This record gives sequence, structure tokens and C-alpha cells, in this order.
Amino acid sequence: MTNTNSQVITCKAIVSWGKDEPLKVEEIQVAAPKSSEVRVKMLYASVCHTDILLANGFPIPVYPRVMGHEGVGVVESIGDDVTEVKAGDLVIPAYVGECKTCESCLSEKSNICLKYPLIFNGLMLDGTSRLSVGGQTAYHAFSCATWSEYMVIDVHFVLKIDPRTPLPDASFLSCGFSTGYGAAWKEANVEKGSTVAVFGLGAVGLGAVNGAKSQGAIKVIGIDKNPRKEAKGKAFGMTDFINPEESDKSISQLIKDLTGGMGVDYCFECTGVPLLINEAIEASKLVLYR
Repeated sequence: MTNTNSQVITCKAIVSWGKDEPLKVEEIQVAAPKSSEVRVKMLYASVCHTDILLANGFPIPVYPRVMGHEGVGVVESIGDDVTEVKAGDLVIPAYVGECKTCESCLSEKSNICLKYPLIFNGLMLDGTSRLSVGGQTAYHAFSCATWSEYMVIDVHFVLKIDPRTPLPDASFLSCGFSTGYGAAWKEANVEKGSTVAVFGLGAVGLGAVNGAKSQGAIKVIGIDKNPRKEAKGKAFGMTDFINPEESDKSISQLIKDLTGGMGVDYCFECTGVPLLINEAIEASKLVLYR
């Protein structure tokens, strides 16, 4: 199979030019995909807190950086060696690659592929870029650049999705939702009959709620100061909702009030707010000996 389009595409993208500098919409050039790569026309993209970190130089301060790592798009063209997808397929990017043959891919304990590792330098696997802006090399966010009308990504970092999937929702599967779902399912391996509390009902938190419910948790408590998140949480399997701004009690005490004073079996802190880590610990079932 060969490229359906080998021309450089000029399009618009959101670009970071440096730490603490405002993001700008720029006209960029997107080269054709090489042998194991695909070029994707982005249809939807979403915002993750990590994008703020990337704009400010995490983990490597390389600029100009074309932003975004969550999204969904349609394959526009493919490299000569690509057989996994074809032009017209709907795909989502992932920053974790998969060869399906190495020790890590075959392990049930890790999915950090040894052949296609995490990409932190903003370049393709061959050390070059398919993006440029104003004649300068431009860098990706991890393995991709979803805040662009077009992007190039190695095929081992994309997943083909069912075309019946609602596209605005599919965007969150790239990172946020799958991170939370995997935390409850794969990492914590929540047992049937467990009690769970989830701090923050954004994409990650809703994923944790749904993952815990899918595992058979009998009580899933969602915590968020945004009252609109109650309906969203219940749609994903939440059984109880706490808005900490509606009480003078600590969050941990509110959770204990819902669990007979015992606390929960599992807490998932999905906000990144340091103070809430202690609340999550205190809301968990602990036996202290003196």
C-alpha cells in the first residue's frame, strides 16, 4: 500500500513558542508520512492538563511545539509499509506504542513497549520531524500533535476505532478517560464488592468511576465542587456525589459518613491538587496501631 497523497500540506495549528508565552494559531507545513507512518486529518481534539505542562517545557523544553495529544481523526495517507490502517479509517493517537511482541507488550504488568518507547523529544522515531513553521523544525507533543488540522504519527501509536463511536467522546480515549479507567481496572484491580472514592470528575475521574463500576464496585463516590458533574458521574456509574463546598466537614469525613465511618477500599485522586492526596489517604480504610 502506498501514500494516497505525497504532497506537503499547509494548514493551521496551535503552537507554543516558549515557556509562559501565549499559544498562537500559526500556519504550518505537514510533510508526507514515511514508511511506517500515517498522516491524519484531525476531526476533534481535547485539552488535558498535561498540555499546559508541555507548553511550559515539560519534559523537554523544545520549541516551537505543535500542541495537543488527545484527539480523533481520519487517516489521510499512509506510508509504504503500513498495513494496519488505510486511508479513511478513524483513529485515535496514543503516546504509548505497542509492538505486541516484546517482553513488556506480552506482560500483564506493563504496557511500556520496548520497541516503540515513550517519545519525549517531540520527534518521530527516526529523530526527525514532519512539521515545520516559518521554515523552522516544529516538535510534537509526545508522539503526536492533535491541535493541528493535520498531523503525522507512527502507525504503532494509533488505534483504529469503530466508526459508530461518537467522535467528540472518542477524543478523550486518547489519554484522559483511558488513564482513569486503566487505574481502576489494571493498576488497582478493584475487586467486586469494593467501595471506591474518586476525587475530581474530569475525563480521568470519570474513567476511574466507570472502571471501578465495571469491576463490580458496589459504592462509587464522586467528589467535585462543580455541581454539574453529579449528572455526568452518575451516567458513568457513580452511586454517591459529594460537593465539598456544600459542607464544613473535610472531604475524608464526608466519605466516612457515607461508609459507616470506615472509609473506602480504594481512593483515586484525579485532580493533581497536592492537598487532596492527604484527604484521599484519610478517606481510605486504615488500621493504625500505637
